[in-house]
Amino acid sequence: MKKRIFLIQGMLLGLLLWSMPALAVTTTCPGDINGDGISEDPNIVCRQFGAGDGYATMADGQPIYTFGFNDVGGIPDNQVMSMGMLGANSPAPTLRFKEGQEMYLTLSNVGMAIRPDLFDPHTVHFHGFPNAASIYDGVPDSSIAIGMGSSLAYYYKAVEPGTYMFHCHVEVTEHMEMGMTGQAVIDPIQNGTSFVDPGNGKAYTKFAYDDGDGTTGYDVDKLLQFIDFDRAFHDADEQIQPLPFAALKPSYPLLNGRGYPDTVKETPILNQNGFASQRLDSVVRVTQGQRVLLRLSNLSTSNYHTAQVLGIPMKVVGNGARLLRSPAGKNLYYYTDSVTIGGGESADVLLDTTGVPTGTYYLYSRNLYDLNNMDEPVGGIMTEIIVQ
Repeated sequence: MKKRIFLIQGMLLGLLLWSMPALAVTTTCPGDINGDGISEDPNIVCRQFGAGDGYATMADGQPIYTFGFNDVGGIPDNQVMSMGMLGANSPAPTLRFKEGQEMYLTLSNVGMAIRPDLFDPHTVHFHGFPNAASIYDGVPDSSIAIGMGSSLAYYYKAVEPGTYMFHCHVEVTEHMEMGMTGQAVIDPIQNGTSFVDPGNGKAYTKFAYDDGDGTTGYDVDKLLQFIDFDRAFHDADEQIQPLPFAALKPSYPLLNGRGYPDTVKETPILNQNGFASQRLDSVVRVTQGQRVLLRLSNLSTSNYHTAQVLGIPMKVVGNGARLLRSPAGKNLYYYTDSVTIGGGESADVLLDTTGVPTGTYYLYSRNLYDLNNMDEPVGGIMTEIIVQ
């Protein structure tokens, strides 16, 4: 009954906000001549996100209340509020653009339908990224936070390739724990040019970095983000109860917003409202002999996570969106059987399947407490690498 009341209140609030002419939900996309949110200039990428609340479905079938971002690209400005409500994605839609491109990311705060008493502003903090100006950093102390019913266009210039992440930086522990996280990639400018890796003699046209020697070349890449949800925290936020910040303890360790076996379902996971709240799977499909680039990131508010792959060597070539190379130009790549990533860190890991027998391999967390879905003892941070 309480959820139904909040939903009705939220919808009424949404209709009110949508009809108020003073609110400025606007999108910014230079070079967009037909209003579809796509620039005619190939050097400009435009994206439009809504920020609000919703629900996600955990691998044990339980719904959980979340905050999040969702893609509202192509939606008319006067419909963003109504169409974006209850649209939280976990994680956010992926941002990807090329070195040298400019990106305009319009963020519109669509409000909290389930918690209409919350008037939280939202931001996008592009973690570890060299911003064009501090106003675009997303940290409220030194930039702008977007109030409900309003929009802000963030401007980014892609100058350094690598694996990045982003999150809301307003009341950061709460908003990140509730699901306002996402992944981002800047592809290097040398993509499309063939380089032969002297280590294996194979030519590649896709790379993790501008290596100049083909050593970060790959055939298939996969973005994998570690987060975790504390069920008690999410329930308290939904029920207007004091939030147990000091007692945060993960109930659902997640990979791309899902626990195993949902991580290997290659279709979106629907929430209790029928909305595709978790759109990103984690399964890796590769042809024998190809090289896989795993783009790993961690935006957990409470835990380190250790990723391990049995049967396929792991070669770390980047960390924190930086190529592992000395000032003198020496490659500092290293082989390992596991990679530990703390909150706010990323790593670029190559898996070479040359000589690897066909079959199914597992990427999973070595931390035993990460291998569960609440009370289910098998699940959590685990996915499959299928060598065909």
